[in-house]
Amino acid sequence: MVLAVRTDGNALNYASSVRQQISALDRDLAVSNVASMEEVLSDSVAARRFSTVLLGSFAALGLLLAAVGVYGILSYSVAQRTREIGIRMALGAARTDVLSLVVGQGLSLALVGIAAGMAAAFALTRLMSSLLFEVSSMDPATFAAVPLLLFSVALLACYIPARRAAKVDPMVALRYE
Repeated sequence: MVLAVRTDGNALNYASSVRQQISALDRDLAVSNVASMEEVLSDSVAARRFSTVLLGSFAALGLLLAAVGVYGILSYSVAQRTREIGIRMALGAARTDVLSLVVGQGLSLALVGIAAGMAAAFALTRLMSSLLFEVSSMDPATFAAVPLLLFSVALLACYIPARRAAKVDPMVALRYE
């Protein structure tokens, strides 16, 4: 049997008086598991909350791995193209030109990945609709925010190697290798 009591303020402050009233009605009746409605509600959604936190953690880890991957590919590309970048700078290319070249290369790869991911997301929305609660499978906020977040992370991952490439001394780069 479950008894729910509506109170003003903290429900646990009234627990002893409720126990006394129940004891006055029937001495043999045991009262256990006294909890507020917030605790009962929290316990009822604990498994879903854990799954959501776990899924969010894996998503953050995936985003971090994607950023490290973009950074690694561009760093390797900049290291391989050090001589080319040095020649460009020796022939008069400005640092901003080198910066935009490297960032543009990285962002073009990121945009292809984002486009492929969005196409897959649109295709898989029917499968995911049964797992969503009070959110449309074609939620425009999500379909706008996620690509912007991925683009921002890719931009940051591209900027670091691009800045390093823009600081290349042409004379050192020409003697490289």
